[in-house]
Amino acid sequence: MRAAITLFPVAWSRERRSAIAIALVTAGLVAFLWLMTIPLSWMPEPIKSAAIQFAEGARVTMALTVVSGTIGILLGILAALAKLSKFPPFRWMANFYVWAIRGTPLLVQVLFVFLALPGLVPGLELSDFNSAVVALALNAGAYNAEAIRAGILAINKGQTEAARSLGLSPFQTFRDVIFPQSFRIALPPLVNNFVSLLKDSSLAYVIGVVELSNIGNRIQSVTFQPIPVFITTASIYLILTTALTQISGAIERQLDVERHQ
Repeated sequence: MRAAITLFPVAWSRERRSAIAIALVTAGLVAFLWLMTIPLSWMPEPIKSAAIQFAEGARVTMALTVVSGTIGILLGILAALAKLSKFPPFRWMANFYVWAIRGTPLLVQVLFVFLALPGLVPGLELSDFNSAVVALALNAGAYNAEAIRAGILAINKGQTEAARSLGLSPFQTFRDVIFPQSFRIALPPLVNNFVSLLKDSSLAYVIGVVELSNIGNRIQSVTFQPIPVFITTASIYLILTTALTQISGAIERQLDVERHQ
Protein backbone atom coordinates (compact mmCIF):
# COMPACT_ATOMS: atom_id res chain seq x y z
CA MET A 1 0.00 0.00 0.00
CA ARG A 2 2.94 2.34 0.64
CA ALA A 3 3.97 1.78 -2.99
CA ALA A 4 0.39 2.42 -4.12
CA ILE A 5 0.29 5.66 -2.15
CA THR A 6 3.33 6.90 -4.05
CA LEU A 7 1.24 6.57 -7.24
CA PHE A 8 -1.15 9.24 -6.02
CA PRO A 9 -0.52 12.81 -7.23
CA VAL A 10 2.37 14.43 -5.38
CA ALA A 11 0.30 17.57 -4.90
CA TRP A 12 -2.06 15.63 -2.61
CA SER A 13 -1.36 15.93 1.10
CA ARG A 14 -0.22 12.92 3.13
CA GLU A 15 -3.56 12.90 4.96
CA ARG A 16 -5.50 12.86 1.69
CA ARG A 17 -3.46 10.04 0.18
CA SER A 18 -3.74 7.98 3.35
CA ALA A 19 -7.49 8.59 3.59
CA ILE A 20 -7.99 7.44 -0.01
CA ALA A 21 -5.80 4.40 0.65
CA ILE A 22 -7.89 3.50 3.72
CA ALA A 23 -11.11 3.88 1.71
CA LEU A 24 -9.79 1.74 -1.16
CA VAL A 25 -8.55 -1.10 1.05
CA THR A 26 -11.73 -1.04 3.15
CA ALA A 27 -13.87 -1.18 0.03
CA GLY A 28 -11.72 -4.04 -1.27
CA LEU A 29 -12.11 -5.92 2.00
CA VAL A 30 -15.89 -5.49 2.00
CA ALA A 31 -16.06 -6.57 -1.65
CA PHE A 32 -13.93 -9.62 -0.88
CA LEU A 33 -16.18 -10.65 2.00
CA TRP A 34 -19.35 -10.36 -0.07
CA LEU A 35 -18.05 -11.66 -3.42
CA MET A 36 -15.60 -14.33 -2.35
CA THR A 37 -18.09 -17.06 -3.19
CA ILE A 38 -17.49 -16.35 -6.90
CA PRO A 39 -13.76 -17.25 -7.07
CA LEU A 40 -14.27 -20.08 -4.58
CA SER A 41 -17.01 -21.57 -6.79
CA TRP A 42 -14.48 -21.78 -9.63
CA MET A 43 -12.20 -24.02 -7.58
CA PRO A 44 -12.32 -27.85 -7.64
CA GLU A 45 -14.16 -29.91 -5.07
CA PRO A 46 -14.54 -29.86 -2.11
CA ILE A 47 -14.01 -26.06 -2.10
CA LYS A 48 -16.50 -25.41 -4.91
CA SER A 49 -19.51 -26.86 -3.12
CA ALA A 50 -18.53 -25.19 0.18
CA ALA A 51 -17.97 -21.69 -1.22
CA ILE A 52 -20.99 -20.19 0.56
CA GLN A 53 -19.99 -21.76 3.89
CA PHE A 54 -16.46 -20.35 3.63
CA ALA A 55 -17.86 -16.89 2.86
CA GLU A 56 -20.27 -16.98 5.80
CA GLY A 57 -17.49 -18.19 8.11
CA ALA A 58 -15.20 -15.35 7.00
CA ARG A 59 -17.94 -12.79 7.70
CA VAL A 60 -18.49 -14.19 11.19
CA THR A 61 -14.72 -14.05 11.81
CA MET A 62 -14.60 -10.39 10.76
CA ALA A 63 -17.67 -9.58 12.86
CA LEU A 64 -16.06 -11.21 15.90
CA THR A 65 -12.85 -9.25 15.31
CA VAL A 66 -14.44 -5.84 14.73
CA VAL A 67 -16.93 -6.02 17.63
CA SER A 68 -14.54 -7.48 20.22
CA GLY A 69 -11.67 -5.30 18.99
CA THR A 70 -13.71 -2.11 19.41
CA ILE A 71 -14.85 -3.11 22.89
CA GLY A 72 -11.28 -4.15 23.70
CA ILE A 73 -9.98 -0.67 22.90
CA LEU A 74 -12.57 0.91 25.20
CA LEU A 75 -11.68 -1.56 27.97
CA GLY A 76 -8.00 -0.84 27.38
CA ILE A 77 -8.53 2.90 27.81
CA LEU A 78 -10.51 2.40 31.04
CA ALA A 79 -7.97 -0.08 32.44
CA ALA A 80 -5.03 2.18 31.52
CA LEU A 81 -6.65 5.14 33.28
CA ALA A 82 -7.44 2.97 36.29
CA LYS A 83 -3.83 1.79 36.50
CA LEU A 84 -2.67 5.42 36.50
CA SER A 85 -5.34 6.52 38.95
CA LYS A 86 -4.40 8.02 42.32
CA PHE A 87 -7.32 6.06 43.87
CA PRO A 88 -5.78 2.77 45.09
CA PRO A 89 -8.86 0.50 44.61
CA PHE A 90 -8.99 1.45 40.92
CA ARG A 91 -5.30 0.57 40.52
CA TRP A 92 -5.78 -2.72 42.35
CA MET A 93 -8.73 -3.75 40.20
CA ALA A 94 -6.96 -2.79 36.97
CA ASN A 95 -3.76 -4.56 37.98
CA PHE A 96 -5.72 -7.70 38.88
CA TYR A 97 -7.63 -7.59 35.57
CA VAL A 98 -4.47 -7.25 33.48
CA TRP A 99 -2.60 -9.83 35.56
CA ALA A 100 -5.41 -12.42 35.43
CA ILE A 101 -6.15 -12.05 31.73
CA ARG A 102 -2.55 -11.93 30.53
CA GLY A 103 -1.60 -14.84 32.77
CA THR A 104 -4.21 -17.31 31.53
CA PRO A 105 -4.75 -18.90 28.10
CA LEU A 106 -7.35 -17.33 25.83
CA LEU A 107 -8.86 -20.78 25.29
CA VAL A 108 -9.57 -21.08 29.02
CA GLN A 109 -11.10 -17.59 29.04
CA VAL A 110 -13.43 -18.47 26.16
CA LEU A 111 -14.59 -21.64 27.91
CA PHE A 112 -14.96 -19.82 31.24
CA VAL A 113 -17.19 -17.11 29.79
CA PHE A 114 -19.35 -19.62 27.91
CA LEU A 115 -19.63 -22.35 30.56
CA ALA A 116 -18.85 -20.83 33.98
CA LEU A 117 -19.90 -17.18 33.82
CA PRO A 118 -23.66 -17.87 33.50
CA GLY A 119 -23.39 -19.95 36.68
CA LEU A 120 -21.73 -17.08 38.55
CA VAL A 121 -24.16 -14.39 37.33
CA PRO A 122 -27.80 -15.45 37.85
CA GLY A 123 -30.02 -14.64 34.87
CA LEU A 124 -27.10 -14.10 32.51
CA GLU A 125 -27.67 -15.77 29.15
CA LEU A 126 -25.06 -15.43 26.44
CA SER A 127 -25.14 -16.97 22.98
CA ASP A 128 -22.01 -18.64 21.68
CA PHE A 129 -21.21 -15.56 19.56
CA ASN A 130 -21.71 -13.11 22.45
CA SER A 131 -19.65 -15.31 24.77
CA ALA A 132 -16.80 -15.26 22.26
CA VAL A 133 -17.09 -11.47 21.95
CA VAL A 134 -16.91 -11.04 25.74
CA ALA A 135 -13.88 -13.31 26.09
CA LEU A 136 -12.01 -11.81 23.13
CA ALA A 137 -12.79 -8.24 24.22
CA LEU A 138 -11.60 -8.87 27.77
CA ASN A 139 -8.42 -10.45 26.46
CA ALA A 140 -7.74 -7.64 23.99
CA GLY A 141 -8.53 -5.00 26.61
CA ALA A 142 -5.83 -6.29 28.96
CA TYR A 143 -3.15 -6.07 26.28
CA ASN A 144 -4.43 -2.73 24.97
CA ALA A 145 -4.30 -1.31 28.52
CA GLU A 146 -0.55 -1.72 28.71
CA ALA A 147 -0.04 -0.15 25.26
CA ILE A 148 -2.25 2.85 26.08
CA ARG A 149 -0.70 3.28 29.53
CA ALA A 150 2.76 3.35 27.97
CA GLY A 151 1.53 5.97 25.49
CA ILE A 152 0.17 8.18 28.28
CA LEU A 153 3.39 7.89 30.29
CA ALA A 154 5.40 8.90 27.21
CA ILE A 155 3.79 12.36 27.20
CA ASN A 156 5.89 14.99 28.93
CA LYS A 157 4.33 16.10 32.22
CA GLY A 158 5.11 19.67 31.23
CA GLN A 159 2.26 19.50 28.71
CA THR A 160 -0.20 18.66 31.48
CA GLU A 161 1.09 21.51 33.62
CA ALA A 162 0.91 23.93 30.66
CA ALA A 163 -2.66 22.89 29.86
CA ARG A 164 -3.74 23.28 33.49
CA SER A 165 -2.07 26.70 33.63
CA LEU A 166 -4.22 27.76 30.67
CA GLY A 167 -7.33 26.94 32.65
CA LEU A 168 -8.22 23.53 31.23
CA SER A 169 -9.88 21.09 33.61
CA PRO A 170 -8.26 17.67 34.23
CA PHE A 171 -10.82 16.07 31.88
CA GLN A 172 -10.22 18.67 29.13
CA THR A 173 -6.46 18.26 29.56
CA PHE A 174 -6.74 14.53 29.09
CA ARG A 175 -9.28 14.70 26.23
CA ASP A 176 -7.70 17.48 24.19
CA VAL A 177 -3.98 17.27 25.01
CA ILE A 178 -2.86 13.96 26.49
CA PHE A 179 -5.09 11.34 24.91
CA PRO A 180 -4.66 12.31 21.21
CA GLN A 181 -0.88 12.19 21.54
CA SER A 182 -0.78 9.02 23.65
CA PHE A 183 -3.17 7.24 21.29
CA ARG A 184 -0.93 8.10 18.36
CA ILE A 185 2.07 6.64 20.19
CA ALA A 186 0.11 3.53 21.22
CA LEU A 187 -1.33 2.96 17.75
CA PRO A 188 1.32 0.50 16.41
CA PRO A 189 0.95 -2.00 19.32
CA LEU A 190 -2.84 -1.53 19.24
CA VAL A 191 -2.82 -2.44 15.57
CA ASN A 192 -0.74 -5.54 16.27
CA ASN A 193 -3.23 -6.54 18.97
CA PHE A 194 -6.11 -6.06 16.54
CA VAL A 195 -4.53 -8.22 13.85
CA SER A 196 -3.70 -10.88 16.44
CA LEU A 197 -7.32 -10.75 17.56
CA LEU A 198 -8.47 -11.79 14.10
CA LYS A 199 -6.32 -14.92 14.31
CA ASP A 200 -7.26 -15.57 17.96
CA SER A 201 -10.94 -15.47 17.02
CA SER A 202 -10.45 -18.98 15.61
CA LEU A 203 -10.59 -20.25 19.22
CA ALA A 204 -14.31 -19.40 19.25
CA TYR A 205 -14.90 -22.66 17.40
CA VAL A 206 -14.54 -24.59 20.70
CA ILE A 207 -17.89 -23.18 21.90
CA GLY A 208 -19.64 -23.74 18.58
CA VAL A 209 -19.30 -20.37 16.86
CA VAL A 210 -19.51 -21.05 13.14
CA GLU A 211 -16.53 -18.95 12.13
CA LEU A 212 -13.91 -19.65 9.48
CA SER A 213 -11.85 -22.28 11.34
CA ASN A 214 -14.99 -24.11 12.39
CA ILE A 215 -16.17 -24.17 8.77
CA GLY A 216 -12.84 -25.57 7.62
CA ASN A 217 -12.87 -28.27 10.27
CA ARG A 218 -16.45 -29.26 9.44
CA ILE A 219 -15.75 -29.53 5.70
CA GLN A 220 -12.60 -31.59 6.12
CA SER A 221 -14.36 -33.95 8.54
CA VAL A 222 -17.00 -34.62 5.88
CA THR A 223 -14.78 -34.74 2.79
CA PHE A 224 -11.58 -36.14 4.36
CA GLN A 225 -9.58 -33.74 2.20
CA PRO A 226 -7.67 -31.60 4.71
CA ILE A 227 -5.06 -30.24 2.30
CA PRO A 228 -7.29 -28.15 -0.01
CA VAL A 229 -9.63 -27.23 2.84
CA PHE A 230 -6.99 -25.87 5.17
CA ILE A 231 -5.01 -24.22 2.37
CA THR A 232 -8.20 -22.36 1.48
CA THR A 233 -8.88 -21.52 5.14
CA ALA A 234 -5.34 -20.24 5.69
CA SER A 235 -5.46 -18.24 2.43
CA ILE A 236 -8.64 -16.45 3.52
CA TYR A 237 -7.08 -15.62 6.90
CA LEU A 238 -3.98 -14.33 5.09
CA ILE A 239 -6.07 -12.04 2.87
CA LEU A 240 -8.00 -10.68 5.87
CA THR A 241 -4.88 -10.04 7.98
CA THR A 242 -3.12 -8.43 5.01
CA ALA A 243 -6.05 -6.07 4.43
CA LEU A 244 -6.19 -5.10 8.12
CA THR A 245 -2.43 -4.55 8.18
CA GLN A 246 -2.64 -2.28 5.13
CA ILE A 247 -5.51 -0.28 6.65
CA SER A 248 -3.63 0.14 9.92
CA GLY A 249 -0.48 1.18 8.06
CA ALA A 250 -2.42 3.85 6.20
CA ILE A 251 -3.94 5.07 9.48
CA GLU A 252 -0.45 5.32 11.00
CA ARG A 253 0.73 7.35 8.02
CA GLN A 254 -2.32 9.58 8.22
CA LEU A 255 -1.64 10.28 11.89
CA ASP A 256 2.08 10.63 11.15
CA VAL A 257 3.03 8.13 13.87
CA GLU A 258 6.67 7.99 12.76
CA ARG A 259 7.03 11.63 13.77
CA HIS A 260 6.94 10.46 17.39
CA GLN A 261 9.38 7.59 17.03
